[in-house]
Amino acid sequence: MKVGIVGLGLMGGSFALALKRKFKQRDERLEIIGLDHNDQHCLDALQLKIADKITDDINDLLNLDLIVLTIPVNAIIKLLPQLKKASSNTTIVDFGSTKEKIVASIPQEIRANFVASHPMAGTEKSGPQAADRKLYRGKVVVLCDTEENDPYHLKFAKEIFRDIGMKIFYMNAKEHDKHAAYISHMPHAVSYALANSVMKQENPKAILALAGGGFRSMSRIAKSAPTMWIDIFKQNSQNLLEATKNLKEELETFETYVKDENWEELTKWIEQANELHKIL
Repeated sequence: MKVGIVGLGLMGGSFALALKRKFKQRDERLEIIGLDHNDQHCLDALQLKIADKITDDINDLLNLDLIVLTIPVNAIIKLLPQLKKASSNTTIVDFGSTKEKIVASIPQEIRANFVASHPMAGTEKSGPQAADRKLYRGKVVVLCDTEENDPYHLKFAKEIFRDIGMKIFYMNAKEHDKHAAYISHMPHAVSYALANSVMKQENPKAILALAGGGFRSMSRIAKSAPTMWIDIFKQNSQNLLEATKNLKEELETFETYVKDENWEELTKWIEQANELHKIL
């Protein structure tokens, strides 16, 4: 099988390593051709055996068995017109964290080929050096608007995701983006806000001395790259604003209970939040 991966960072690199391991276990041949605008990423991907070959021409990928787009969401939209001439036998998958605008931008020529997906996996790290073959194992991948896919391409994409150990869920793109705003996107905004509020109020020595596990856990994703997250926030801004409004209301409730020393209601408020972990 021949696979083209556009974007050789954490997500693309981890996908390549996971797929290579699976094919090695089955003693089947796999060739991965990588494309990335970052020259150092290309060199690292070859050295780390993430990619077998590197190209700077998207046309070199248009007749492969599979093309995987693991680049920022706006970059995916910008690239889509260049995929119009992809073979009808080529399955195309994207890993974008927002789906509605991506799906709306898919050229009709490749709509049957294009399986819109969002693997719910990742870390705050980036680049090929961060690639981890276990990143996707046991994680969920959401497939969106699959009724528009050719059965062959949908089946092929599902087999690939299952090969690397993922669980498959289905949603329409609009529904996905609303849920992702609360569960994926807003936590990053909160982490950035927490990091900024602490940096503005505390000196570095106090942060170093007092930052325990809770603070480190909540602020960890504030290390995530701004380029990628600005694109996500742009594409899902309306859903994110709604999520932010609801979060502010909860913080105001907390503030009121503390100000009024209403510890009984605050206890109930915390107990209500505890219910979340019965679901998780």
